[in-house]
Amino acid sequence: MKNPIFTGAAVAIITPMKEDGSVNYEEFGRFIDFQIENGTDAIVVCGTTGESSTLKVVEHNEAIKWCVNYVNHRVPVIAGTGSNSTACAIEISKEACDASADALLLVTPYYNKTSQRGLIAHYTAIHDATNLPIILYNVPSRTGLNINPETAYELSKLPRINGIKEASGNLEQIRKINELCGSELNIWSGNDDQIYDIMELGGKGVISVLSNICPQETHDIVQKYLDGDKAESKKMMDKYLKLARAMFVDVNPIPVKEAVSLIGFSAGPCRLPLVEMDEKNKAYVTETMKEYGLVK
Repeated sequence: MKNPIFTGAAVAIITPMKEDGSVNYEEFGRFIDFQIENGTDAIVVCGTTGESSTLKVVEHNEAIKWCVNYVNHRVPVIAGTGSNSTACAIEISKEACDASADALLLVTPYYNKTSQRGLIAHYTAIHDATNLPIILYNVPSRTGLNINPETAYELSKLPRINGIKEASGNLEQIRKINELCGSELNIWSGNDDQIYDIMELGGKGVISVLSNICPQETHDIVQKYLDGDKAESKKMMDKYLKLARAMFVDVNPIPVKEAVSLIGFSAGPCRLPLVEMDEKNKAYVTETMKEYGLVK
């Protein structure tokens, strides 16, 4: 049995940027404090929502180290250290280990992709080169590559492969992963609109975009379920479904950075090639947030 790195809702945290595109660490700290003060159970830094793909390696390493130091053990910090290059992923992962992160989040190799055998080789190499618990990250809509349940099972045999962030959207696949791996591979939802459904399939919580603007509410959706109040968990899930989906009217993290700015933080721009939403989508995000009382 592998104890989960966290239960509840981890925020897939944005990386606040200044207008010149550099990381705004002052605002990053203020936003981390907001998250921790409002129920976030863990912080995932430099993931997809944190624009890891546009950070230079030196910036990536610096952001992880800074975040770990700033959080200072208040909640677990999970470092996004995946890459389409195994060697690069090992390099960044080793830096995260040296920075005393609590765990690594490793997306599947993208663009060049690989076979299922290649996935096993990729993750095994990173596992053997590092000393932290690892969360696999399956998001085929972005990477073009799916971790098959049988592959997840083989990887679950490695002692520090702790779990999987499942964003395939395929509930039948997630069911099979749970059946094959049981307590040897923890499952977290990677889709905010499937939190309840994945908890029903044995999930331990969510790594969430929605948590950026609703940390307490996202935590509560999971915690109600874990406490045995499934009805209230489902009721909250249904209530926040529209808002969760509004965060994906454009490519993540474009909408959520706009939303974070609307609640009073200087999220700043995304880095190219990501650009601002058009006015129609901006208006939709704003109106949806007004419906939820997040902005006036």
